[in-house]
Amino acid sequence: MATIRWGIIGVGNVTEVKSGPGFRKARNSSLVAVMRRNGALAEDYARRHGVPKWDDDAQKLIDDPDVDAVYIATPPDSHASYTKMGAAAGKPVYVEKPMARNVAECEAMIEACRAANVPLFVAYYRRSMPRLLKIKELVDAGSVGEVRSVQVTMHRRLHLPSNEPLPWRVIPEISGGGHFVDVGSHMLDFLDYVLGPIREARGFAVNQAGAYPAEDHVTASFSFESGEVGVGDWYFSAFQNVDRTEIIGTQGKIVYSTFDETLLELVTSAGTESFPIPYPEHVQQPLIQTIVDQLNGEGICPSTGDSAIRTTRVMDQLLAEYRAGAAS
Repeated sequence: MATIRWGIIGVGNVTEVKSGPGFRKARNSSLVAVMRRNGALAEDYARRHGVPKWDDDAQKLIDDPDVDAVYIATPPDSHASYTKMGAAAGKPVYVEKPMARNVAECEAMIEACRAANVPLFVAYYRRSMPRLLKIKELVDAGSVGEVRSVQVTMHRRLHLPSNEPLPWRVIPEISGGGHFVDVGSHMLDFLDYVLGPIREARGFAVNQAGAYPAEDHVTASFSFESGEVGVGDWYFSAFQNVDRTEIIGTQGKIVYSTFDETLLELVTSAGTESFPIPYPEHVQQPLIQTIVDQLNGEGICPSTGDSAIRTTRVMDQLLAEYRAGAAS
């Protein structure tokens, strides 16, 4: 099998532990080049992580003959443009989540990669994490009977650094929305993986705390193509942190946290069974491995542009009215 040589565009915080080392530690994979607009920071990252090449020009990294595939780890407002550049160079593209700021940008990315005949992967890495794969295993095995409904609750305390600019994650022009787009996308995408596509979503998005321009509270009801229904509440100026999803069936339920390791339980009439499965050291490494394997013709990555656009479509439906109001 060939060694896939990766280049990273945008070596910010997410690449320090979550993703960057995974490209070196995955089988048949290496990290050969990194780019950041601030060249000094790119050089520092390369030195600390043992990467042989660095640059402050994305096009140079993409065109480097030693780079086989490109990982785009920038904020969402540049995902579409960098994806098109990678596709034009004939390089497979792996892009951070959310895939883009809206469905229109996602469609442009998919079309660019399709026209260039290169694959497009998206970093919804919970589709490959052992802890969450246990949930899919339990559902597929019928451990809760036939799934009927889903309940999602994500509450977080409001925390903004004082005397500093707002983080890009709550600036819609950069991120596409607020924390709902950032973390809610993971939750919705994983449900898509376990239960299948969401057919329709309705809800409300509001800004209650007024701490930043993006929505800070989203409520939703949604239905899956396979017949299940669900509700969700994402609230980011709460008095306490809550991360709880329940997948409820005719014979029991699965209760889990999406972002920490505190909760994964199967609850049935026989009792409650817990599954203490830890996160991997580098949370993206299992998904990176599936990408490398697919590029070598040895497997299939479960997270692609075609799957990720469905999550963006759901978020667009839920945020449409809020975005229209903010633009007026």
